[in-house]
Amino acid sequence: MPAYQKTVLKNGLRVITERRPSVRSISLGVWVDVGSRHESPAENGITHLIEHMVFKGTHRRTARQIAGTLESLGGVLNAFTSREQTCYNARIIDEHLEDAVDILADISCHASLTPLNLKREKLVICEEIKEANETPSDLIHDMFSETFWNGQALGQPILGSMEKVMGLTRRRVVDYIKRHYRSESVVIAAAGNIDHDRLVNLVRKSFRFEKGAADRAEPTTLTDRPRVKHGPSDTGQTHFCIGYPGVSFDDREKLATVLLTTYLGGGMSSVLFQKIREARGLTYSVFAFHDAYRGSGVFGIYMATDKDRLGEAYSIVKKELSRVSKRRLSSARLDQIKNQMRGQFSLSLESTASRMSRLARNELMLGKHVTVAQTMKRIDALTSSDVLAISNRILVDSGSVIVTLGPVNTSLFDHVTKQQT
Repeated sequence: MPAYQKTVLKNGLRVITERRPSVRSISLGVWVDVGSRHESPAENGITHLIEHMVFKGTHRRTARQIAGTLESLGGVLNAFTSREQTCYNARIIDEHLEDAVDILADISCHASLTPLNLKREKLVICEEIKEANETPSDLIHDMFSETFWNGQALGQPILGSMEKVMGLTRRRVVDYIKRHYRSESVVIAAAGNIDHDRLVNLVRKSFRFEKGAADRAEPTTLTDRPRVKHGPSDTGQTHFCIGYPGVSFDDREKLATVLLTTYLGGGMSSVLFQKIREARGLTYSVFAFHDAYRGSGVFGIYMATDKDRLGEAYSIVKKELSRVSKRRLSSARLDQIKNQMRGQFSLSLESTASRMSRLARNELMLGKHVTVAQTMKRIDALTSSDVLAISNRILVDSGSVIVTLGPVNTSLFDHVTKQQT
């Protein structure tokens, strides 16, 4: 049997699988192509609220029954909301596939959304928001996104605000589900010891989504926005983010951007970790990140340090960003990072959950399957010239945004503020 298979049902619902007969587990996910990016300002937080609400009861099951159905079989049921997708997922032993399909179909298609449960879950999410707001390392990333995207939906916090969440009505929740939980915008993905035809038959019998496709999110534009923003200073450390326009999920230079991210801040051997933490002891945490979305992306660096050490750490960041934009990586360093990328990718493939997620994201974002061999070949083909080119493409001073949270000497960033004016 082929490892990868795809079936599109008459209503447009897609079922994709990757068979791994060497394992006993199956990771199964219901991927809905909707996230916080699809929300209007008045709806901010509604996608995440719905993710919570489907676990609170259906017409057939109570919240307790939902929680216990797969756990009693040794399985796991979970969900998450991102800026562009919502995923309801289960990991089970292969013999319990029918149970997993049944409960995932039940919660994603038949949630009861009672007013009492809605009221209670809003309070739960408010506590989640409080916890995030009291965790500076989380809060600064929300602040950074809001500043970087400057009023666009992609910059909205996934959790929303307490005020907006409490103001969401059941009618608005139901309407949002009808608009976005539509058959052509849903992918059922599975990886593990899975029989594709059996899963297709189970999906055909169990899932009932409104026919059609959901509306696409509005495209983003990099309009004028604040270059520097400082948050409250009532924390012990200064948390710092600097970011630049990155590349989209389907950009041909995405892997080169991943390599750049790995070189600068992708682990203990990265240049920023070695020079900022190991050589000078300026910070405990420092890393680079790249988030690729439809039509856009963001590349950034985060660190947390003492107010009096921020200047030295920031100077090192600027120096290394300048260096990588002017000099090619040595062959030895390039090979080391490519080995790191290949190794991390290979290790992720040992997880059926990672394989399932990879299947679904590629289907939703690219509309096609990307084989492991294709990805490995593209990593192998990366050159130092590719890294230099992507560095010069995205690490442009005029496109940078700096956000701090905590005590800070604002004069450190006067040069950026002057560039803006």
